[in-house]
Amino acid sequence: MLLSGKDVAAAMQEQMKKDVEALKSKGIKPALGIIRMGEKPSDISYEKGATKNCEAVGVEVKNYILPEGASQAELLNVIKSANEDKNVHGILLFRPLPSHINDNEARAALLPAKDMDGITDGSMAGIYSDSGAGYPPCTAESVIKILDYYKVDVAGKDVVVLGRSTVIGKPVSMLLLKKNGTVTICHSKTKDLPKKVQAADIVVVAMGRAWSVGKECFKAGQYVIDVGVNAKPNGEKGTCGDVKTEEVEPIVAGISPVPGGVGSVTSANLVSHVIAAAQAAGK
Repeated sequence: MLLSGKDVAAAMQEQMKKDVEALKSKGIKPALGIIRMGEKPSDISYEKGATKNCEAVGVEVKNYILPEGASQAELLNVIKSANEDKNVHGILLFRPLPSHINDNEARAALLPAKDMDGITDGSMAGIYSDSGAGYPPCTAESVIKILDYYKVDVAGKDVVVLGRSTVIGKPVSMLLLKKNGTVTICHSKTKDLPKKVQAADIVVVAMGRAWSVGKECFKAGQYVIDVGVNAKPNGEKGTCGDVKTEEVEPIVAGISPVPGGVGSVTSANLVSHVIAAAQAAGK
């Protein structure tokens, strides 16, 4: 069974429309501030997608566009302006930033309460302490949203996470622990990887390598969430995940496709965080 992220996003969108209407009835117009440096095609593409998803549910977007060569001070001034703007409830800062920008300083300048993609240390601390401060990275949280939508109970299950990045592997492990899963993190130095993955009930694959995991790692009854988004190897057109979906899908109980899986939910998650921030600001 394919665990379609598009179905999850559609269900989220319906609820978000209701939430936005409720906010607007109180005079609150939820708004996302997007901060971008330069004209990278990937950033512009994501910005267009984020804007489209926001507009679909009634969330406004304010763009803060800087040239790629803008200084650290100029970027910090823009972040400060967005932080202080009461009409901007959440901020998305595109990264990686140009090489002359101090990324740590830029992230630290962003208020955790307005950090929509969990990039600040304050947001990360909220995930690890389970304090509820800030918001988790949208992609990591999308894994949980897909499992919840398809009623895959994490409590008491053995979960293997392939990947240990601060963007996905580590935060998604914390989110799965919060759902009472028993989590094992595997990585490039893990011994007997297929054996460890086969022992799991749920597998989250976030290695960032195209088609790097095949049928040798899986067994019947497992649920697999493929977080990877990679260019297809050997010059093939299109994108693919970290998992060889065609050979794994017939074996497991369910697997998220690429494209049409986690990525679809990630965009919806960003919008849901803006709405949540607006709701918090209105209390």
